[in-house]
Amino acid sequence: MGEKDVSSRGRSTERRSPMPGQLLVFAWHNIERTWHYPAPPGAGARGFARQVATLKRMGTIVPLASALDTLAGGRPLPPRAIALTFDDGYADNLELAVPVLRRLEVPATFFLVPGILERRVRPWWEVLGWAFGRSGAGTLDWRGQGLPVQGEAGVRSMMRVAEQLKELDRAGRDAEVARLVELLEPAGSPEAVDRLFLDLDGARALAGHGFEVGSHSTHHAILSREPAADQQHDLAGSRRWLEAELDRPVPLLAYPNGRWADFDDATVAAARQAGHRHALTTQAGRNRPHTPPHALRRIVLEPHAGFAELAARRIRARLARELRRAVPPLASEPR
Repeated sequence: MGEKDVSSRGRSTERRSPMPGQLLVFAWHNIERTWHYPAPPGAGARGFARQVATLKRMGTIVPLASALDTLAGGRPLPPRAIALTFDDGYADNLELAVPVLRRLEVPATFFLVPGILERRVRPWWEVLGWAFGRSGAGTLDWRGQGLPVQGEAGVRSMMRVAEQLKELDRAGRDAEVARLVELLEPAGSPEAVDRLFLDLDGARALAGHGFEVGSHSTHHAILSREPAADQQHDLAGSRRWLEAELDRPVPLLAYPNGRWADFDDATVAAARQAGHRHALTTQAGRNRPHTPPHALRRIVLEPHAGFAELAARRIRARLARELRRAVPPLASEPR
């Protein structure tokens, strides 16, 4: 299709262009701790302010949509061009991030999910985090394994289960989350999760502050797990809804989850058919004129972690992947 070779796991096979210019795009989700993203109280707000101030010193923070158009056209961007983005529509984006962005006078783009804004969809990853966090159980019997539920070990269990749930389609994942809630028997109501996210009034407030808004799909389904026709309906519907409700163009898309495995040829075709000029992943890297416009790269940040800590984590994760490839499992270990 000329943009993305899925068989090469999303890496472009096009010849590199000598045209100048590059753009670094950074992404956040929440600012303060949530059920799914635990952190020390207050660390997120303090860390986010430091991160944005550092990025402003390091480069030139530019509006994302126009910067991507400039880059794709082969025209020069400002030196060390940087764009800032947010996924999912957490309420603290408006409460905590927007004041920092306005004080520092920098633009940002917020990728929103109509189903969450309308409360038709409850974010499954936070429901899972809530179920673990409010459970009184000691262990969870999950796929033949006894996983710890409490403390730091419980957080690791929750993250492990979440990664496995990402392999399912939307219907299968919703069914498994409902089953997990039954098994964990958390105290309280999952309505507590809703308060973590913006509603339509919050989305309108974001737009009213002059920030760009993009689509993050209608339901936050991991798109490559869904049939092609469902992907087309999802992305077209999300863009139409956001443009109608927020009264502004929505040329940009961010793929839910955003790894190479989370979007495919059908996803890219659906994004283009929906009218999105550009779509962004969560694969780290720089964007240059030759970068496929529907497989753009972003660096995901955690607001409570410093840049050095995040870089060290990525190095450790890359090393672990290389070791797994290089060292076969023992014969006695399950494959």
